[in-house]
Amino acid sequence: MDDTAEFFEFTDEEKEILREQEAARQAALSPYACRDSEGIREYPARYTDPDVYLARPCFVVDVEKIVHNPFYSRCADKTQVFSFCHNDDITRRSFHLQVVSRIGRTIGASLGLNLDLIEAIAVGHDLGHTPFGHEGERMLSALYHERTGRYFNHNVHSVRLLRTIAHTNLCLQTYNGILTHCGEKTFLEYRPQPCDTFADLDKLLETCYVDESSIRDLRPSTLEGCVVRISDIIAYIGKDRQDAERVGAVGEDEYGPATIIGARNHEMIRNITRNIIKRSLGHDYLSMDAEVFDAINEVRDENYRVIYESDAVRGRIKPIEEMMGRLYMRLVEDIEQGRADSPVFIHHIDHKQMRHDYHAELADNPDDAVCDYIASMTDDYFVDLYRHLFGEDALLAQIRYRPYFD
Repeated sequence: MDDTAEFFEFTDEEKEILREQEAARQAALSPYACRDSEGIREYPARYTDPDVYLARPCFVVDVEKIVHNPFYSRCADKTQVFSFCHNDDITRRSFHLQVVSRIGRTIGASLGLNLDLIEAIAVGHDLGHTPFGHEGERMLSALYHERTGRYFNHNVHSVRLLRTIAHTNLCLQTYNGILTHCGEKTFLEYRPQPCDTFADLDKLLETCYVDESSIRDLRPSTLEGCVVRISDIIAYIGKDRQDAERVGAVGEDEYGPATIIGARNHEMIRNITRNIIKRSLGHDYLSMDAEVFDAINEVRDENYRVIYESDAVRGRIKPIEEMMGRLYMRLVEDIEQGRADSPVFIHHIDHKQMRHDYHAELADNPDDAVCDYIASMTDDYFVDLYRHLFGEDALLAQIRYRPYFD
């Protein structure tokens, strides 16, 4: 036996303890939970060692594949709502992922669901988001659609990034939950809709590429996915108000009267979470009271009017739209001309973190490569790349960071 086996290999007795513990964990789940034994991996042959599942159950593997991926790190400098703000107290994309996971695990634990699947979906759901938040997403989609007739959507791109670009080989249930997480539409009830094969997943993805509105109505295939979808909404409706106040963009007096779910972020999280748990216990679907449903929609609609459409959000990144257009076309041209010294090759297509056949796949699809590249950028990388390619110009001169000591 290898001399190091005592340090790294499980004995038969240890394996039996781990099996018993895992069996007890699975037996304690709700009958409506997705069990690890139900996980469907696209390339199962890569996971043939049964010992892997003893210490790292199926969906734990997915969590680890996501959080150790280089693209996950980039979420730390991607805008959630407020761009160009030097403020360590406001939400960036990576923190939002953690908050969604925490809220989802709270709901899931009370309902007896698979917390590892909830975490996997939650930490991966926004990995495909662009720099500059939803405004950046809108800009990139418009450019992509003008040239290809297809739409860019961060939900879809999160799946593409993990499945096609990074080739993480996650489970079908994880990919499905990420695809269907859209937090822009609330339902009174969340009933899972089947997605039994990767062919089914591909059909959903393709529908989203050609129908811009379809993403809002997709339903997850598991209750765990449903939990993440509503947790996404719970995580941002109050936190965005908190951030708006912290950057001085909005005062409390600019909102209407408090609703039944409360006025502050912690109140909204507590009250919505408790109501969902109360109304979902013992059911094979999630639900909430109509009054809570109406209040969520009222708060979110008010956020659009007061925060998301304000000058503090849209006005602050106004130059980015033209900058993104120039950058997009320059990178397409670099690919078409085969300029190997371009950042699109050095930092993206030929980068060592990309899977080996990515370059060949995108030889005739420059728009896909450029979309992948721009979506992967942090806010600051985008600005620095623009400066690198075009130098200082009038557009860059319009960008103003809100300083720490404003």
